[in-house]
Amino acid sequence: MKLLWITNQAIPIIAEDIGINIGRGGGWLVELSRQLSAISNIELCIAFPIPNNKESLYGTLNDIQYYAVPFEKNTTKFNLREVEKFESIIREFKPDLVHIWGTEYIHSYCAMMACKNLNLLDNTVISIQGLVSIYAKHFDGYIEEKYINKCTIRELIKRDSIVHQKRDFVKRGKYEIEALKIAKHVIGRTDWDSACSSQINPNVQYHFCNETLRNQFYNKAWDINQCERHSIFVSQSQYPIKGLHILLEALPTILKKYPNTIIYTTGRNRLDRGLKAILKEKTYDKYLIKLIKKYSLENHVVFLGGLNENEMSDRFCKSHVFVSASSIENSPNSVGEAMLLGVPVVTSDVGGVKNMIVHEEEGYVYQADAPYMLAHYICNIFHNDEIALKFSQNGRRHAQITHNREVNLEKLLKIYRELEKQSD
Repeated sequence: MKLLWITNQAIPIIAEDIGINIGRGGGWLVELSRQLSAISNIELCIAFPIPNNKESLYGTLNDIQYYAVPFEKNTTKFNLREVEKFESIIREFKPDLVHIWGTEYIHSYCAMMACKNLNLLDNTVISIQGLVSIYAKHFDGYIEEKYINKCTIRELIKRDSIVHQKRDFVKRGKYEIEALKIAKHVIGRTDWDSACSSQINPNVQYHFCNETLRNQFYNKAWDINQCERHSIFVSQSQYPIKGLHILLEALPTILKKYPNTIIYTTGRNRLDRGLKAILKEKTYDKYLIKLIKKYSLENHVVFLGGLNENEMSDRFCKSHVFVSASSIENSPNSVGEAMLLGVPVVTSDVGGVKNMIVHEEEGYVYQADAPYMLAHYICNIFHNDEIALKFSQNGRRHAQITHNREVNLEKLLKIYRELEKQSD
């Protein structure tokens, strides 16, 4: 089977091979690509956009072929030439199956159009990751209205204020919807992505397959006796959807009972008031700073910068509680990673989260716009080690099923075989 993956970016080992920086993303596809490339009858090729490059790059690494396609991933403008680039790759590689990972960026729509033009739709499947067309509806994330329409000098120049970002989601979402409308097959894993994809395209065939996570999260385990008591970890904080501001609203209530509570999160240090840092500030950064100052939280929030896979898994294990305060998600990998490690979880009830975790058995699930309930559940875990240990054991057991690498590989291969049979 000749299998062409189209991904949002290079997997880390390929990025390193061609000398590009992809940040911290892409790690969760590494293990799956390794598993597939090790199967004797599968020839795997990965195509991905590479910005600021004039020519396509081609190579082979660890039995995986790759094409780096010149493409500005975050663009909101469609260009027919981008379709032709994917047509060229398909003609050259001659795949039996095309698997497009995600619909969030326009290159996925271009790839779908290429498959349509080359009569490959029966052999093409889209994996639903997030859906920007739906995320746009929740982008503001319960931020105070007066902050939503503000704009810093930096945002004015780069046109990436909260309003601009939401507008970009809407624009990209239009191409996402068009991609799903012409798709014949999608892969999903939650009630949410099933509902959304079928409402966009009632004729699409839905295939269920859970996700495999990053390798480090299978090799470590949380220990209540080794964690930093009354510490909270939030894995992302860069934009409103991730909901750090909701946790900051909850923190004063938590501090009344547990005054030594610390929130740890990734990303740039918003407490740095140097000129260079201030010039880089976005409106959401200013909103976080406003909340930190309003509630005198300066000594209770730590920004860790960027963390690699090993550092991230260590930070999970050091934490007393993991919190996902998002305003929208499909099935957040961060919740799966926390559960797989056995870290007690408190998560907002959004998107497909309820398919991942059972309330009061494997963690707490709270109303997304209710910081007072978030505070209540965090305090429950801080107060009662029996609850923490129950959530740790039950959550880990569930995640080991959901994110079982061998089972998920076999399900994916079954989907691939079904697509092959339909096209015969």
